[in-house]
Amino acid sequence: MTDTSVPRRLAPGDLAPDFTLQDQDGRPVSLRDAAGSSTIVYFYPAASTPGCTTQACDFRDSLASLMAAGYRVLGISPDPIGKLIRFAEKESLTFPLLSDEDHAVAEAYGAWGEKKNYGRTYEGLIRSTVVVGPDGRVTLAQYNVKATGHVGRLRAALGIEN
Repeated sequence: MTDTSVPRRLAPGDLAPDFTLQDQDGRPVSLRDAAGSSTIVYFYPAASTPGCTTQACDFRDSLASLMAAGYRVLGISPDPIGKLIRFAEKESLTFPLLSDEDHAVAEAYGAWGEKKNYGRTYEGLIRSTVVVGPDGRVTLAQYNVKATGHVGRLRAALGIEN
């Protein structure tokens, strides 16, 4: 019998599921748009919360060096576009924030599942980062990441110096 409470997580070598979601400007953004380059897809639970703000601002502050190393960044949350607009404006975020309200993309990436908080069990977004190479295959997959310091640890794992 298979445990359905644990999502299937992606691993290096897996073909990354393609998707098209609306960004904070209402434009469709697809994983395939980056064919030929690498993409950092990070899943965060909720815009404008302390941990998610820290993580987004760390990506913002590292964006130039990530792009120089050949990576684009896409942030995905279950938030509606209106909330993403306010978050991007307030924090001066210049990379796409994508709305996955039905959490279908998060589920496909293994970033939606059972969570426990203060003794309560519920379904929700699992803070995760998946790096997709130019060929559409996963090169790195990290689940249950801590928001604080995550971008620095990711940069180290990718061999990107400060």
